[in-house]
Parts: sequence; structure tokens; C-alpha cells
Amino acid sequence: MKTCKEMASIWNVTERTVTNFCKNGKIPGAVKEGKSWKIPDDVRKPDDGRISSGKYVKKAAGAQRKPLPVGISDYIRAQSEYYYVDKTLLIREFLDQKPLVSLFTRPRRFGKTLNMDMLRVFFEKTDTDTSIYFTDKAIWKCGEEYRSHQGAYPVIFLTFKDVKFDTWKATLEKLKALLQEEYGRHQELADSDKLSEYEKDYFSKILNGTANEVELTSALEKLSKMLATHYDKAPIIIIDEYDTPIQEGYSKDFYEEIIRFMRNFFSGAFKDNKNLSYGFLTGILRIAQESIFSGLNNLSVNSVMDEEYDNYFGFTSEEVTKMLAYYGVSEKESEIRDWYDGYLFGSKEIYNPWSVINYISKGCTPGAYWVNTGKNEILEDVLKAATEDIIEELYALLQGEKVIARIDQNVVYRSLAEDPANIYSLLLVAGYLKTPQKELQADGSYLCEVSIPNREIAAVYKSEILSHLLQIGAVTRTTANKIAESLYANNRRKLQQAIAEYIDKSISFYDAGTEGFYHGLVLGLVALMDNQYKIKSNRESGDGRYDISMLPKEERYPGIIMELKWKKNLEEDQLAELADEALSQIEDMRYDAEMKEDGIKDILKFGIAFSGKKVRVKTK
Repeated sequence: MKTCKEMASIWNVTERTVTNFCKNGKIPGAVKEGKSWKIPDDVRKPDDGRISSGKYVKKAAGAQRKPLPVGISDYIRAQSEYYYVDKTLLIREFLDQKPLVSLFTRPRRFGKTLNMDMLRVFFEKTDTDTSIYFTDKAIWKCGEEYRSHQGAYPVIFLTFKDVKFDTWKATLEKLKALLQEEYGRHQELADSDKLSEYEKDYFSKILNGTANEVELTSALEKLSKMLATHYDKAPIIIIDEYDTPIQEGYSKDFYEEIIRFMRNFFSGAFKDNKNLSYGFLTGILRIAQESIFSGLNNLSVNSVMDEEYDNYFGFTSEEVTKMLAYYGVSEKESEIRDWYDGYLFGSKEIYNPWSVINYISKGCTPGAYWVNTGKNEILEDVLKAATEDIIEELYALLQGEKVIARIDQNVVYRSLAEDPANIYSLLLVAGYLKTPQKELQADGSYLCEVSIPNREIAAVYKSEILSHLLQIGAVTRTTANKIAESLYANNRRKLQQAIAEYIDKSISFYDAGTEGFYHGLVLGLVALMDNQYKIKSNRESGDGRYDISMLPKEERYPGIIMELKWKKNLEEDQLAELADEALSQIEDMRYDAEMKEDGIKDILKFGIAFSGKKVRVKTK
């Protein structure tokens, strides 16, 4: 006789699945001993969840697998037609804590919209029985205390995830259309004998699209009052991706207009609103500095730093293991962990759900799927605002190192201009960093050890850094391609030419007499070549000398050592002499000793001299 755990390993399913088979009488001969089940050694796994007498023949395993929910944020459809990772215990946790208004901040594509739609379907009072979408889910097993809330409330639901426009006028029109659609979901109010005529007039204005900006700011407050009057039950208000139009306002220069509108819009809905049972909001940032939630002392904020709800956004390790087993690709667990794991929400290790789903659906082909789901303006802003110290730390992060940073969860986009150190706070909440260690400070901020979560995000950084270098002209696409092609073909001569060309272009576009040039040069090398090389740099002062050492990760690549020298106002012949001096110094100071000790025999040496925007590269 075997235990459920042993059978789970043999059948490649979860222990819970085997336990359920036993409870439901689907395994002949299974007996319960105390709290555990014992299973006959020779019993066969239930083919389709049922033990049959032989009349039923299961179809091929692949035909029975549900498709993955790529881009599906409709709860009813996701849980019925696709492979659904059950997050319904979020409902239980919320009902246990009962905060009046909850704000969940998570990176984009981490399941916020799907979870909010799940809450809507669970709580919303409708003409049809929506309990059927939960009877087989974890929340239903929690008892009548929780089931009694199902279908018990009127619900207002708005998602701002697609409110992405270039002007305030277009943004306001979109918001007006969303409110019009939501009012249309509550057509019963138009004929309600419980509402006054002025309320019906306002309802008609929103429904007909004739309300002005001032009237629109009261839309949530007035709709909640009408629903509470009609149903004799205060509604639940759900706002998904509340900060998307605010981010657009920041990048498209209508920030003040969107902040002013949202401040009034949310204040009426959530501040001292007696016609509110519960409120839910999701977003990437907690925009507190702009006083959008001014005076909202009933707001419970849950961020990536908090342990409450830490496993309900994104996939846990257990959920990914189960998913891989379901699709018959358990052997890919190590690869999927390297690429998409590594996030820490509270104390829980989390996978990027969007990337996991795409990875499996595309035949377990690793790639930067998350980067293609939206603009990475935050990284553009970071590179524009970064100081020399931050650039240096960015290339340290790219090479797998950790950086100490202060994290302020109340940071907003425009605070980058005020203090570039806020870069790390933005990168963390937006999903570009993780915090292996953190310590709460007296002012409410955290002192953290931060690092890049996984290979996918490292690829995103490199892509954005290259785009930045291409945009400012520090490197051309042709040069970048030459480096990549020469590495792929292991063409030593072409690699020498490509690196010399890259250095020449870099010096042409940076101020070559500053550390900013040096950092930009090294950051570009990391972005271009760190798949093949471990890049080290040692900056020295006094004579303008810099060292760059590139250790190959594979034997087929040569080692690379660069010695950089700089002096003012040199003529061409003097520049050539300085480049020769740099090249000789590599030999004289035995900079190749470390590589030789590591068994690297093929070593490229670059002596680089520059004066102003003039450069001379000597190689050996």
C-alpha cells in the first residue's frame, strides 16, 4: 500500500488531487487509516477523474487539456473554457479582514483585472445564478459564512486599463464612454420608482453622453447612492488600473488635469460615502503625494512589500509546478524558474503569470513576453534621469549583483526629476526589481537590497539600454549587429573592428572627458555582450586611466582587455602614441594574468586613447 504523496509522485499529479480521488471513491481499494489514505500498489490512475468499468475510453491526453488563458481577463470565461489558477481565496481573506476600501498595487499583467472581475462576479446581484461559477472553487469549501455574500450586492465596475490617450480631451471622452457603459449595465435605475426625478435626469445625462466634466466627477458617488436606494443595499465599487490614465497624463503633459479630475472622482466615491459597502482599486503606483486619496483614512493599501494577499497576484511555485505537470512539461521547471520566477511579494516567491502562460503556450520557448505587453516608459525615464552613480549601479544589477537602495512606496513619476534616487522605488513597484532583503525605517520607507528578478527582466533592461544608446547616437544598429554577428561566428578580426567602431561612436556622442562617458561605454558593453562575457571595470583617477576586463563565459570566445587613456588637446600623432602606451601598459602591468590563470589563452587587447572627440584604438 502507498500513501497519497507517493502516488502523486508516480502519477505526476498533486497530493491534493490523489486525496480527492480517494474521498470521492475514484480509487478502488483505497482505505483511510486515521487521517491518511492508503492506496493499493497496482491501482491505475483514474484516466478522466472517474473509475469506469471499461465502457469509457479516454481520448488522447492532449485533447483533454484546456487551452491557456492568454490575454483573458473575463473570470466566467477564464474559469470555464481555460486552464484557471484558482485565486478565489482572495475573497475569504478580504471578508476576514473587511477593510472598507482596499488598494492593491502590483506590476502590469500580474492578474489584477482578472481578480477584480472575479470579485465582481462573486459579489454582484444579478438576475441569473452566478454561484455556479464558484461551486467547484476553493472559496465554496469555506462555508456558508462566505457563501452568503455571493450575489448579494449591487456592483459598480470600471477598468481604466485601456485609457491611454495623448490628450486630456480624448482621455475625458474615454472616461465618459466608460461611465456611460457602466450606467448602461444598471438600466433598471431608469425606471425605478424609488429614485427622484432629478436623479433620473442625471442618470439620463450620463447614459446619453451629455454630462460635462464637472458632472462626470460625481458619477461614482451618484450611481452608488441610486443603487443603494433602489436595492436597499449599499454597492461595492471596483476600479481596476486606476492609475493608467494618470501615467498617461504624466508622459503626455496633461498631468494636472487628470489629477484634478481623479481627486474629485474618487473622493465622492470612497471618502465618507455612506452608500458604499466595500471598495476595491488596483494599480501599479500608490499616488498619495498628489492627494488623490486625501483624507481617505479608511484606505487599506496592499503593495508588493506587504505580506497580506501576497499569493493572489501572480503564480506561486506550487501553482507553476502543477501547471507544468498538467501540460506534461515538468522537466521545464528549472528553465521557467530562471526566466520568470524571482519576484517577492511580501515574503512569497512569485512568478510572472503572463510570461508563464505565454512560455507554455508557445511550446516552452523562453523569451521576454512581458516586455511586449506595454510601453516601458519608466526605463526610458530612468536612463534619462540617471546620474553617474546610478548608471554604475545599473550595470552592476545587469551582471547579477545587488544594490542597496531606499524604497519609498509613495513615489510618483515626476519625483524622478526631484531626486533620481527614486528610480529604485519606481523600478520595484513596476516589476523591474525585487527586494531579497528589506528593513523598515522610521519614516516609513524601506532600506532594501535590490536585484533583477530573472532572465526576462535582464533582457528587458538590455533592450531598453540599447534603444537608449541607439536613440542618442552612442551606437548604431549596424555596429550593434556587427558585435552580435562576430560573437556568434567567433570572428576575432570582425569583433576587433566592431568594438573599435563602438568605442569611436561612443566617444563621438559623449563628453569624453567625464565619467559619464566611461559609464555609458561600459553599460553599452554590458547590454551588447553580457550573454557571452562577465564584464568587470576598475576605474582609476589621476592620469585618466580606466580598465575594462571581459571574461568569456564559454571557451570559444576570446578574453578582452581594454586600457583607456585620456589627455586634453592632443594632436593625431600624440594620440597614436598614447594608444600605444595604453596597449603596452596591458603587457607591462600583466592585466591578462587573471585570464591566463583561468585557462584563457586567446586574449584580445585594446589600447584606447582619446582627446575630446578624437579617438585612436590599437589592438593586439
